[in-house]
Formats: sequence, C-alpha cells, structure tokens
Amino acid sequence: MTNKTPGSKQRVVIGLSGGVDSAVSAWLLKQQGHEVVGVFMKNWEDDDRPVDPLGGVAGYCTANADFVDAAAVADVLGIEIEHVNFATEYKDRVFAHFLREYQAGRTPNPDVLCNAEIKFKAFLDHAVALGAQKIATGHYARVRFNSETGRHELLKGLDPAKDQSYFLHRLNQQQLSRTLFPVGELHKTEVRRIAAEIGLPNARKKDSTGICFIGERPFREFLSRYIASQPGPVMDDQGRTVAEHMGLSFYTLGQRQGLGIGGLKPKGGRRGSGDHAPWFVARKDPASNTLWVVQGHEHPWLLSQTVQAGESSWVAGVTPPQGPLTAKTRYRQADAQCLLNLRDVDSFTLHFAAPQWAVTPGQSAVLYNGEVCLGGGVIGA
Repeated sequence: MTNKTPGSKQRVVIGLSGGVDSAVSAWLLKQQGHEVVGVFMKNWEDDDRPVDPLGGVAGYCTANADFVDAAAVADVLGIEIEHVNFATEYKDRVFAHFLREYQAGRTPNPDVLCNAEIKFKAFLDHAVALGAQKIATGHYARVRFNSETGRHELLKGLDPAKDQSYFLHRLNQQQLSRTLFPVGELHKTEVRRIAAEIGLPNARKKDSTGICFIGERPFREFLSRYIASQPGPVMDDQGRTVAEHMGLSFYTLGQRQGLGIGGLKPKGGRRGSGDHAPWFVARKDPASNTLWVVQGHEHPWLLSQTVQAGESSWVAGVTPPQGPLTAKTRYRQADAQCLLNLRDVDSFTLHFAAPQWAVTPGQSAVLYNGEVCLGGGVIGA
C-alpha cells in the first residue's frame, strides 16, 4: 500500500471511467494525501446508438452503466464526482478524423487521438478550471522528471502485459507535467487485489475492450452507418478473383476473419498441404477498388522491413537522436530493433532488423529507448 507523503497534498482531478484501474488510482491518490475530485467523461451521445427492434436503444455503449459504477466508487471513497459531456469535442477532434481515415482506406487509431485531444486536453482544461494542480487517469504508464535534461519523460507501465504508453505517445511536456498515473507502478493483479481488499464495487468488473464509441457491437455494422458500401474484387497473389468485398474501408491489413473466401484449388495443380492455410488481407488498391489477399501468416506481402511515418510527435518536444532504438507498429506487439532516419521535422523512416508483420497505414509507429517512450508518427502507405 502507498503511504501518505507529508506536505505533498495537491488538488487532483481524476478521470473516473467506471473501471477498476481508475478506481484504484483514485484510492491511491487519497492514500498519498491528495484532495481528489472525480470526473466522468462522456464522449459519445447515447442518441447516436442504433434503435433495437422493440423501439428502445440498443445496449452496445455502456456509458450510463459506467457512470453508475463510477458514482458508486466515488461514494465508497468519499470523493465528489462530476459528469462532463465532451461529445462535441470528441466528434470534432476524434471521430471526424476517424471517418476521414477509413474513407481514405487507412486504419486509424482513435484511442491515440482521444488521449491527445480529449483526455489530456479537453479534460485537462476542465480540470484546471476546477482548480486542479494535477490530473490523473488509470492508464498503465509512468511519468518521470529528468533533472539532467529538464524534461518530463513518458515511461512504460511496470506491467508489460498492460503497458499503455503506445496510446499516450502524442502527449507533450505541458500535458505530462500535469499528469499522474497512479497504477503505472503496479501490475494488474495487484490492482485487482487492492480493489477487492478495500471493497470497491467494481473490483471484479471486466476490462473494457474495443473503441469507446463502438463498444461491443460488430465493427463493420457500426462503420456501415457512416461509410457507403463500394463492392469490388478480392484477388489473390496469382491474380485470381476469389471473392467480392463490400468496400475497402471495411478491411484492414492482416485481417483474417470475414473475407468470405471458401476452398480454392491452387492454380494449375493439385491441392496440397498448404491449401487450408488461412487467408489474410495483404494490400488495398483504391485506384482499382481491389482487395488483395494471400495465404499464410508469413507470406512476403505481409512483411515489411522499412516503415515510413509522418505527423511526427515527440514527447520531449525535440526530435530524438538518429540511430538504434526499438519501435512497435501496433499495440499488441513486442518492441523490435530498428534504426531511425529522420526525413524532416514531420516525418521519419524506420529500418527494422527483422521484418514486421502487416504494417498498416493509419496506425502508429511508436519509438522507445529502453523504458522511455520517445513519441512516434502515423504510418503511411
């Protein structure tokens, strides 16, 4: 357990999501002697959810249930909680970009933009208006001030299975200087144990999955409400048409499910042991509206040793030194050795020691120097 630190009391406004991570974060802050105020952020309007056949609102998004859980946590901890609606900001700064990217055939990461624009900008501004010296969230990451450089550093969370620094890589010095990540020093098992020990009502609540405004609903169903279907051919690496797609926007590189491809006899030969290898989306050609697929996880079309990225964002506010670092091109991926080559102030190239799988335009390439997250950029075509 964390002990109180005399003389360090600050007014800290914490984003209470209804989940166990932010709940334990709030408790830890109280244990440290801070004055803690909770804010529940609503980023998506319930009215935008689909209507079910019985005339009610379909229960994909759990904003109302999450607020009930957050309020119950606040009650147990004895802290105030405020319900704040950031739906307008979210639509303007995050969702509009999300749609533009999908319409262009890319696969964006809205959680990265949500952190930079909503949780650590709109929420931070609101918290400062409430008199906060600091804000806090339940992210698994850490902030450290480097006295030698005079800058704040974004560090990986100590639990490697839960580290969320990838999603936070666009945060800047001003944002980090006002931010606390109380559970970043803990493993998830310890967070669960603390929650149960102190009697939090959401101690056993499942972790949320997916994008906040989509929830558990089928992604293709959600996207089709905003992007029209434009069917076209699905072709394999031998130039054969093997199926029809519903629109390039509805597929992402490396995708395995939902391709609608049945058994297919190899060109000019008998069926062999590789006939049942899974199909993967390997390329998208907007000019011809063609979706290219290949069989086998290690097909050359799925592997990239050089990655281009733009829209660079560096945590330190300056470009990192060129040379050997590690990077990841998707969240659920181990850090990979690479060389950084800065093309200009806004773009860079990564040369990986080993080929990277299904590098996807629109996703983030995030760089690390050991446990320090340096920042990154958006992967280009």
